[in-house]
Amino acid sequence: MNRHVVVLHRWRDRHARYEDYLDHRTHHVSYVTTALAQDSVPAEAAAVVVVPATDDTAAVWRAVTELRARFGPPARLIALNEGDLDTAAAVRERLGCAGQTPAELARYRDKLTMNRIVAEAGVPTPRFADAPDAQAVRAFADRHGLPVVVKPRRGTASRGVIRVASAADLPQLTALPPEPRLVQEYCPDDIVHIDGLWTGDRLGPWRASRYVNTCVDFTQGQALGSVEIDDPELLAALGEFTATVAGALSNEAWVFHLEAFVGTGPAGRPVIRFLEAGYRVGGAEIPFVWREVHGIDLMRAAADIQLGRAPDLPVPERWRTGGWLLVPSPVPAPCRVVSHELPAPQDPAEAPYAAVVPAVGQVIPRVGGYEHVGARFRFRGDSSGEVEKAVLRTAAQFRLECAPQPENTGGGRPACGLDR
Repeated sequence: MNRHVVVLHRWRDRHARYEDYLDHRTHHVSYVTTALAQDSVPAEAAAVVVVPATDDTAAVWRAVTELRARFGPPARLIALNEGDLDTAAAVRERLGCAGQTPAELARYRDKLTMNRIVAEAGVPTPRFADAPDAQAVRAFADRHGLPVVVKPRRGTASRGVIRVASAADLPQLTALPPEPRLVQEYCPDDIVHIDGLWTGDRLGPWRASRYVNTCVDFTQGQALGSVEIDDPELLAALGEFTATVAGALSNEAWVFHLEAFVGTGPAGRPVIRFLEAGYRVGGAEIPFVWREVHGIDLMRAAADIQLGRAPDLPVPERWRTGGWLLVPSPVPAPCRVVSHELPAPQDPAEAPYAAVVPAVGQVIPRVGGYEHVGARFRFRGDSSGEVEKAVLRTAAQFRLECAPQPENTGGGRPACGLDR
């Protein structure tokens, strides 16, 4: 055995194919995971330690200490989910092992630091400021007007994002739990996400997509979709924007998930403003769409970087168009699935090519994020219009009935996957 590598793993599904990234027969590859995700750990794992949550730094440290006693000090620690990046960085620093430290991660996780770096590079951003308390938000609103958006500086999946539309909304800020926050000018433009690889000096493969609804809408019970963009003029502008942002944040290789506002300026030209960036593969169905539609494993590139290897991803000569849809549970999780139905479309092109729908009787757990939701669908086609039509048709016709479930109920049967 050459070395010991620890993986923080929280997905039940196969978002990452760790056995393809690291030879489990040559190395001691151990896993720190949750009970919910344990079944998707590779069978070749040297050891598995279950913790209540992979972002519980104290629990993860105890698990890594146990694994270190068995296999020696870890040479590397891999964490591919954004919610685990802070924990991984803290444990690396404490261990003294190679990899990203909390100080190096800050520009990708602290939205205030991130916005300052990007703005200093000349990238247009909505006006923003630190928001340590309600008074700071009120002062920002007095200077720049309402509405504004208040969000945790280290939040994920739109957790805790609040839109303050009027002075009557300001008192709600005093009831928020203490946490570093950012206040931003509200921007009504469409939101796009751009995903791909920055090699250190140029863009590798990348794709831009337009959201159908928003991530905040999803937290409020609406479906969330995404369709890849095929407009050449917009893609040219987004490519230039993305290269500027990615280069401003790092001169080293990184896999990115960027979000930006896109409006229309003079002569119909796109006006792009920065929203935020993540040092990781995009969430939801993005890693699956990249593998299944484009033949590219972004998770491999992210793992290579954390293992100290130079990522090398192919760039297709011709891109197809992908998309995805998430449907929230109709009642708050945890809830038990009572029934679900998706009528077959008249046009086969409007059907998702893959679906992850909880089986009747399964309990959807309350764990947050975009994996454990009412249903997940993936789409592919030859144009944005074709894929968007399929996404909207599925969102309109899929029916899911759930019943509330006590918090301490088990996970029920596993989700069923439908591949077409």
